[in-house]
This record gives sequence, C-alpha cells and structure tokens, in this order.
Amino acid sequence: MKTHNFPYIAAGLGLLLMLLVMRGSQPGADGATALPVLTLLIVSEFAFFVTAAGAYIGIRHSLSTGLKSLYALTSITCGVLSVSFLWLGFELWPL
Repeated sequence: MKTHNFPYIAAGLGLLLMLLVMRGSQPGADGATALPVLTLLIVSEFAFFVTAAGAYIGIRHSLSTGLKSLYALTSITCGVLSVSFLWLGFELWPL
C-alpha cells in the first residue's frame, strides 16, 4: 500500500467509527450507554490516532506534490474528525 492513499482509508474508517461512538454513547431508558464507557473511550482514542495520522500524511503529501482538491478535502476531513474524537474522548471521560 502506498502511504498517499492512507487519508482516504482513515477518513472512511473515521466516519464509520464516529457513527459507532455517537450511537453507542446514547443513554438508554435506565441511563446507561448502549456500549460500555471503556469501549467508547478505546474506540475514540484509536480513531483519534488513525485520523490524526491521515491528516498528517495528507498534509505532508499535499505540500510535496501540490494541492489537489479531493485530496485536500480528505485531509481536512481527517483533521476535523481527529479533533472531534479528541473532544468526544474528553466528554466521555467520567469525572
């Protein structure tokens, strides 16, 4: 696999994991989340690292080869997802 394809994979995986975290963190009638909190935190942390790596690789590749609109949009999507997963991880952390 060539590393310049990784942002596409990271964006797709990040969107799928965002759906999982958002649906899994919805509280039920008894007040418990659909997925255990530790599972949500692990998924959120994994997705943060994957999307952050996708954004980094995408930005580095765009700087070296020139700006392509779809590739730049995918890299920006990875960056936004990375920040979102970081924020969700802090929100899910029990105090």
